[in-house]
Amino acid sequence: MTQYDTREPEVSGWAVGGLTFAATILLLVGIFEIIAALAAIFDDDFYVITANYAFDLDTTAWGWVHLIIGILVVLVAWGLYTARAWAAVAGIVIAVLSAIANFFFIPYYPFWSILMIALAVWVIWSLTRPGVVRA
Repeated sequence: MTQYDTREPEVSGWAVGGLTFAATILLLVGIFEIIAALAAIFDDDFYVITANYAFDLDTTAWGWVHLIIGILVVLVAWGLYTARAWAAVAGIVIAVLSAIANFFFIPYYPFWSILMIALAVWVIWSLTRPGVVRA
């Protein structure tokens, strides 16, 4: 490309696929977070509480935390689908927050929390690939 060439560089198909993948997985994670949150909010006895856990919050409180994160994750996924540059940075930040929240939720629902952490890490990986986000 010369200094006088005004064409935009081509975006790799892998980058577009990574963006679509991240948006789709974030949408799924957001929906899963909302479902888990509603279960905790509507039924305090749905999750078994581990005795002597260092971060012992009421399951309803965890439900509200997961509901807020789930709504934010869905909004960020929408931003990624519309190819907004802010959404990639927000996607990384919200995936980190989701992973942290699910780490603290492991004693309440271990397999689910570990799965959600893995999906969040996968989203972070896909959003940090070169060419995924164009300014």
